[in-house]
Amino acid sequence: MLFRKFSLLIYALLIVIPLVVVLLTSVKTLQETFRDPLGLPDGGFKFDNYVAIFQEQTMAGYFLNSTIVTLFSVSFTLLLAAMVAFGITRMNNWIGNVLFALFTLGMMVPAQVIMVPLYSLMLDLGLTNSLLGLILVNISSTLPIAVFILTGFMKTLPKELFEASTIDGAGNWKMFTKVAIPLSLPSLSATAIFLFVMHWNDLLYPLLFITDNAYKTLPLALLEFQGQYSTNYPMLFTGVIIASAPMVIAYVFLQRYFVAGITAGAVKG
Repeated sequence: MLFRKFSLLIYALLIVIPLVVVLLTSVKTLQETFRDPLGLPDGGFKFDNYVAIFQEQTMAGYFLNSTIVTLFSVSFTLLLAAMVAFGITRMNNWIGNVLFALFTLGMMVPAQVIMVPLYSLMLDLGLTNSLLGLILVNISSTLPIAVFILTGFMKTLPKELFEASTIDGAGNWKMFTKVAIPLSLPSLSATAIFLFVMHWNDLLYPLLFITDNAYKTLPLALLEFQGQYSTNYPMLFTGVIIASAPMVIAYVFLQRYFVAGITAGAVKG
């Protein structure tokens, strides 16, 4: 028991100390950071970096781009994944198993392997340097894992409910919207949080497809604070805090749905 408590204390310190350093650095000047990286700022906390990052670095535009890309990507991925998962579970034959296997195989392909053909395709379609292109790529890249999660949950739903709906004259669409979706809300919520974190933090695809400042997202914009010979750590850490705030807020308010979604379907019957 003592060893477990000591291990948890070490683990907590490994998380808390870097977080405290980031918070302290964000309220310092660059000179204070290099003079005393771990110390308190001189003359109290200064929030000039937070003001400057929105006024001088057009961070508000980057924040809006990330919000648009993330919300549309998560919404359409959830909708398509729920429809596919419902279709696979309703088939209950070898065709459904093959479709599920194909989506599962999609999870095994690293993004780095398809970067060149994907960029060539997006270039031919004229979707580089556009938020629409990023949204489409995000949907296609995360749809397999969303289908995998939701299919596993929908397979645990009682078949008797769908049989009763069929007897009452409900079609597939009505069973999907009136039965499957309400019962799958915990799993949908957990999947939404998972997708939100993936899309909000994504750097690879914006770095690959976006070169115009007007379409940059937050993770890509943070690279502007890192130069070849020096890095503006106060501004960089301020941007990291701003970029992390939506995820922290979302988890604080939706954590009960996340936990319910993780455990949903774990026990059948």
